[in-house]
Amino acid sequence: MGTAASPFLTGSVAGELEAAPLEPTTDARSRRARQRRQIQGMIAVSYLLDAGVLAIYASAGIVSQIIPAAYAAAGLLSVANYLVLSETGINDRFRDHYLVAPQSAVSMMIMLAFTYIAPAVGVVFLCSLFTVFGFGSLRSALQQTATVWTITALGLASLFLLTDKPISMPVDGHLERLATMLVFVMNIGRCMFLGMFSSSVSQSLYLSRLKLKDAYRRIEELAELDELTGSFNRRCIMRLLDEEIERARETEKPCSIALIDLDWFKRINDTCGHPVGDEVLRTFAITIFANIRPADRFGRYGGEEFLLLLPDTHGDDAGRILDRLRMIVADLDWSAISPGMRVTMSAGATALRDSDNADTFLARADRALYFAKSQGRNRIATS
Repeated sequence: MGTAASPFLTGSVAGELEAAPLEPTTDARSRRARQRRQIQGMIAVSYLLDAGVLAIYASAGIVSQIIPAAYAAAGLLSVANYLVLSETGINDRFRDHYLVAPQSAVSMMIMLAFTYIAPAVGVVFLCSLFTVFGFGSLRSALQQTATVWTITALGLASLFLLTDKPISMPVDGHLERLATMLVFVMNIGRCMFLGMFSSSVSQSLYLSRLKLKDAYRRIEELAELDELTGSFNRRCIMRLLDEEIERARETEKPCSIALIDLDWFKRINDTCGHPVGDEVLRTFAITIFANIRPADRFGRYGGEEFLLLLPDTHGDDAGRILDRLRMIVADLDWSAISPGMRVTMSAGATALRDSDNADTFLARADRALYFAKSQGRNRIATS
């Protein structure tokens, strides 16, 4: 015989799962703040790299020497403002604690403003727009992304359609070509970084979904299983009984059930203690599971009583199956649990009738069980 389909749980799933808090914990806030510092650090480095390219353009005489310093100052000032918000915990009041949309909007305004101020090197700022928008879209909701895009589109429209600024890409001299080459190299690198970051986030989310799915599965198992024995609990086995009755009628196949009771179990609890009684119940359930068919269903009906569902089984076959289980239980070395202990079972088996519902089906099995016990126990009765 194969092992039954219902698995055993050796511990409480609830102890392994942590409920997601409604408010971020202290550790979560600390981790978020650390991540925000890292992001702002990368943004600051990006501004400084662009400022370095602008300094090359300034050395070539394309723009004033003030432009690189002003651009770096504007970028670092925006970074400093967001760091202050982060360190004071104001960010945590918002659902998007990174404030991605506001940061993206401010960065784009800086880029558009400097494109207007220094159109001769507009390629620097316009290329950076793609990086800013790409980074912002990674964490922004659809509405936020649409808002930032609208702001950017209006800014670009104003810049290109309402002004006559000669926005250029300097390539005349050696220094100019070097600086322009660096603009493209850096922005390609940023795009690659965003791609890797996006891939990393996607992988992390995928793994989180797998863990969550497994957690839900184990929670569902716990909700259906008896904590002590690992068999189906009463609510679940009764639901399975209803389903089996319906299936048997639809397919016109036989179905039998058996109510099983451990003989003199109260004596075991009284003389050996409840921990020993619990171990007897666990050992009994494991033994039954190991010796029933995969299609059979076994659940704890209450106390030391268990219900066994036997699909596609006639009443006489059910009696033979139960008698074999009875002998297996009686032959176990129960003295391993407590010296001199002997445990037996009685059962009442019955087959489904056309007029049966779950209550009448169980009542007949219960009467058969009572008869088996009245005849001296350690026996099987059928009806």
